[in-house]
Amino acid sequence: MNPTFDLLKSHRSIRKFIDREVDDQMLTAIIAAAQCAATSHFVQAYTVIRVRDTAKRQAISELAGPQVWVARAPVFLVFCADLNRLDSACGMHGNPMDKGSAEQFVTATVDTALLAQNVLLAAESLGMGGVYIGGIRNDPQTVCDLLRIPDQVYPVFGMCLGWPAHDPPTKPRLPVEAVLFTDRYPRHHDTDMLAAYDRTLNHYFLNRDTNLKDETWTGQMADFMGKVFRPHMKGFLERRGFFLK
Repeated sequence: MNPTFDLLKSHRSIRKFIDREVDDQMLTAIIAAAQCAATSHFVQAYTVIRVRDTAKRQAISELAGPQVWVARAPVFLVFCADLNRLDSACGMHGNPMDKGSAEQFVTATVDTALLAQNVLLAAESLGMGGVYIGGIRNDPQTVCDLLRIPDQVYPVFGMCLGWPAHDPPTKPRLPVEAVLFTDRYPRHHDTDMLAAYDRTLNHYFLNRDTNLKDETWTGQMADFMGKVFRPHMKGFLERRGFFLK
């Protein structure tokens, strides 16, 4: 429909990169553009840490999977939901921050996700590619220790960025009719539609260039949602000062 739609619909995860650096000026421009994302109450509750240190990269790469692209990508960023800066702002006015509310946690996390999506889109508009690294939450305390992340801040996910060395196909998403409704939540989800989507995604999995597998979306979700994933996160967030009330 237009170049923006084309860019959005061309997204795919890039895990292999050519040997070409991303200069500081370009990364700064990407972050500056991304900061124009919406932010609740204008809190801008995020901090981005670019990890350059080889040993730190390797450690994060291993705890995240291992995911070797974390160590090899030209740029690796850690996106943090950050209330610490807001605490400092309150202190400047002698008005202590009321810490630990669930709403603060949601606000900071959403702000961080909006910023990160803009970062990836801005990078893709320049011909770059990347992939989110949720695996840093496998051991978020080690990430905090490595990057000296203080209380009232937590690492939400990482992101690899660089110039693509492969061109994987886009992964089919759920049909719009499965996620868009009018005036009310649906009484029942259309299982025939989900079954049709299973067939579409199964064909994708069986015919892509790498990591072939005979799986469906509903099957994957049944496995994923059938157990508590990363159960340590609740205690970790509480120790960080989040989600206490």
